[in-house]
Amino acid sequence: MASQCSTLRYNAWVPIELWWDGDDVVHIRSRSARYPGAIDIEPAWTLAAADPHQVIRAPDPRSRAGYIRLIGYSQSTGFVLTVIVAPVDHSGVTAWKTRGADLRDYLEAKEAEK
Repeated sequence: MASQCSTLRYNAWVPIELWWDGDDVVHIRSRSARYPGAIDIEPAWTLAAADPHQVIRAPDPRSRAGYIRLIGYSQSTGFVLTVIVAPVDHSGVTAWKTRGADLRDYLEAKEAEK
């Protein structure tokens, strides 16, 4: 499959340029095929990582590869997204609608900033 890139530039909260490889774009756009009830994610929605209330876990404690976990509100979708990013080249690895402990942590961090 030909590789296609999608690049998103974040503001000062995440001073990186996130890009998506074509295979990873296909992966996040087809979540519902692998996980019943899941939402397919568009790369542009991952701008949630630019949320000023975001939670950053670097490295992600669940990652064996040392990826970065970004948790932030997506204006485009109206919900909180989790975005996994490779630390070396800042490529998007995967993304999903946030729930559970990550959502709780995000909401608590946002509330604490008020």
